[in-house]
Parts: sequence; C-alpha cells; structure tokens
Amino acid sequence: MANPSQLGFQDASSPIMEELVEFHDHALMVALAICSLVLYLLALMLMEKLLSNTVDAQEVELIWTILPAIVLILLALPSLQILYMMDELDEPDLTLKAIGHQWYWTYEYTDFKDLTFDSYMIPTPELSPGHFRLLEVDHRMVIPMESPIRVIVTADDVLHSWAIPTLGVKTDAIPGRLNQTSFITTRPGIFYGQCSEICGANHSFMPIVVESTPLTQFENWSSLLSS
Repeated sequence: MANPSQLGFQDASSPIMEELVEFHDHALMVALAICSLVLYLLALMLMEKLLSNTVDAQEVELIWTILPAIVLILLALPSLQILYMMDELDEPDLTLKAIGHQWYWTYEYTDFKDLTFDSYMIPTPELSPGHFRLLEVDHRMVIPMESPIRVIVTADDVLHSWAIPTLGVKTDAIPGRLNQTSFITTRPGIFYGQCSEICGANHSFMPIVVESTPLTQFENWSSLLSS
C-alpha cells in the first residue's frame, strides 16, 4: 500500500516486482551518469577557451558514437531478461479467471467446483474502521502464498485492466480475448490494485484486492466457500 508523500515504488511482494524495482534503480543510475557527464562537458566548454584540437577530433566523435551503444546494451540486457521472466509460465499451482464488468470483477477458481464470486467495491458509508476508501471490496481474491498463480483475464463488456502494483502485474481485459499473467507472492498480506483502463463513468470504482495467506488457511477458506 502506498504511503502519503511516497516517492518510490510500493514494497515488492513478488520476485518479478523485485526485479522491476532493481531495473528501475539501474536505469536511474545510468541516466544520472549521463547527465553528470553532459553537465561536466558543458561547464568545461563554457569555462575553457576553445582550442584548435577540438575542431577536428575524430577520437571524440568515435567515443560519443560507441558510448551510447554501450549504454543501450546495459539497459537492453536486463530489460529483455525481465520481459522473458514475465512471459515465462511454469505449471501453476492454482489457476483463476478474472472477468471485468462495468464496474466490478468476477473471479472463477477453475481448479475447484462451483467456486466463483463477484467482487464489488464497498461504499464509503459502509466501510469498517481501518479499511481504505475506494479500495476495499466485499469479496477478496484469496490465494496461497509462495505458490505459482496463473490468472486468465478477460472482459464481458468493455476494455478493463487487471493491475496490482506491488505484485508487478498489469494485464488488459479485452472482450472476446483471454490474456494471462502469473505471479508468486513472497509474503502474506493484502495487496490493493485498481482497473488501469478508462472503462467508463465508474472506472475509478472497481478496485482489486488480493489476499495472500498460508496454504492451510487457503484450504480452509476454499472448503468453506465451495461447500
């Protein structure tokens, strides 16, 4: 959950989000080095007199041609690695289907029989103490922690987007099409997200809440809900 006046990302709760945060910091350090070098050269050119050897400097032209290529490689290699990790999908322990509607979500646990429910936002007057306004729902999506989870995302009416920042997940929900994403939660907790697609007048009122619990608690919850 984000805090007031927070400058960075939310605390990562999945291996993919940890990699994304590390790549973000890596890219910022590269950008800081480039800006520092450019500022140093600008200050040097303003303070020093122009010499004759700066008019025709093939070595300098060679450096500023090769150096950007090296910088791009330093950015491309970890980026491609993360993209491959995000698309890689091993055998999941649990498969869910998230269906976007105007303006709520329906979750189907395909590995269980008759385990499906709708998830609506709780109105502000009905919130319990400690709950977050515009983020809390009446039925959370409960998953077991430290287990590979596959989520199949689609929509019933218009475009939606199933996104949870702390898990590093954002998948478009398109009518007539099935998109999939996967993640692993590294700790128990409650993770909040929202529809990240402008899907209509109540676009900001269809939150996503994922509750990560130990396996025993998830089994108890699923048995009670499916009975």
